[in-house]
Amino acid sequence: MGMEREIKLALPPAQVEAATRWFVARTGAQGRPIKLVNIYFDTPALALAGSKSALRLRQTPDGWLQTFKTVGNANNGLHSRHEWEMPVAGEKLEIDALLRDCDEPSAADALRQAAPELTELFRTNFTRTLWHVEVDGSDIEAAIDQGDVFAEVDGETRRAPISEVELELKSGDEAALHTLAAELGKQIPGLAPDNISKAQRGYKLRVD
Repeated sequence: MGMEREIKLALPPAQVEAATRWFVARTGAQGRPIKLVNIYFDTPALALAGSKSALRLRQTPDGWLQTFKTVGNANNGLHSRHEWEMPVAGEKLEIDALLRDCDEPSAADALRQAAPELTELFRTNFTRTLWHVEVDGSDIEAAIDQGDVFAEVDGETRRAPISEVELELKSGDEAALHTLAAELGKQIPGLAPDNISKAQRGYKLRVD
């Protein structure tokens, strides 16, 4: 298990190029684009959402990963949550492995009870461009995410755009996240803290 700490910032689409140029100048690197396909699962009654957790499969250039997260706290764009992640053989959940790894009893119980009824709810397809940024001795993974959330509801495809910056603390002090967010905010007009996760956007498409 890890505790994920990241700041999520809504990025106006008109500012994507400016933000990209800023990260290139800040790091001296062009940034590494990765295409990510994510499939989110829940029961028809949304039991995992009700227990404040989220379950997904992610296709990366290196293979498939499954991830189970608790929603945790989001305040002024800073998200803190527990996360369990592991590689899987293909486009298929391996729930028993997650249950062995999940060391938070309430989260494990919610997953165990939901397992028989899990179904695909929605997908997020986006391109993530990555940089590593050093701030005051802390290591931060910075990403610009551009893409869409898709949900099939009653034969209709619903869609919502994704345009955001994520700053994830890899090592060091959480204060470095706020320092970097403030630095970026001075340069990019319209950048704003975002307390809504991609999973929450997907659920919103389903229930609206």
